[in-house]
Amino acid sequence: MPELPEVETTRRGISPHCQQQTISDVIIRNHRLRWPIAGSLPGKLRTQRIQDVQRRAKYLLFVTDSGTLILHLGMSGSLRICNKNEPVKKHDHVDIVLSSNKVIRFNDPRRFGSLHWTRQAVTKHKLIHELGPEPLGEQFNAQYLYNISRRRKVAIKNLIMNSHVVVGVGNIYASESLYLAGIHPARAASRISLQRYEKLVTAIRNVLQAAIESGGSTLNDFTQPDGQPGYFQHHFRVYGKAGQACEHCQQTIAQITQGQRSTFFCKSCQR
Repeated sequence: MPELPEVETTRRGISPHCQQQTISDVIIRNHRLRWPIAGSLPGKLRTQRIQDVQRRAKYLLFVTDSGTLILHLGMSGSLRICNKNEPVKKHDHVDIVLSSNKVIRFNDPRRFGSLHWTRQAVTKHKLIHELGPEPLGEQFNAQYLYNISRRRKVAIKNLIMNSHVVVGVGNIYASESLYLAGIHPARAASRISLQRYEKLVTAIRNVLQAAIESGGSTLNDFTQPDGQPGYFQHHFRVYGKAGQACEHCQQTIAQITQGQRSTFFCKSCQR
């Protein structure tokens, strides 16, 4: 699934092609995504001028003169910028045609993505309004995590993957961040000190920023808008490395399951 770094990479890739462009047409080849695309969407988007492309959590926000298009890439979705006459590929479900004759093309093999239009403030939309703070923003800090974790017996990995607590810390980046912070993924969130939360917040920011700078973590099906894969997967320290040696202590990387997700960690380095 495209995570926050992949979504931010996509935003940065498509934004220069979209800003101040007018939407001349919207072509929907398949309405059956995670939520059916409204048949009225093309009519609402035509003639709208895109002022900006923003990101909130894993949602891309196309801000126009009179509303916002909210797009989620789902499990396997991707966007690319192409020419209007470029042949359509399998799973190319939606085209947003721009006045420049460029097309924002949405491809989604598993059809878990979604598109929504809203005229209200996007922060009030049902998909957005209950989300936690951005992990790279000022509201996300050690004191915030420490306060919200008191009396919580939930494992720390589950806590930081909760989008109501903080957005965008997916399974890969949670494992990597906890390793860098030296925190065992199954440790109860309430049993972590403020000092250790300071290390964790720093680790989360560093891991996510590194992934963004290197283009996102390509797993099975994410590619950047220009068609080139991201390269952050080459820098994983523990994720997907069960049975291999820890780069710090040479102990074997372990794997457990938490919340139906695989977790990778070092029993020696993480307490």
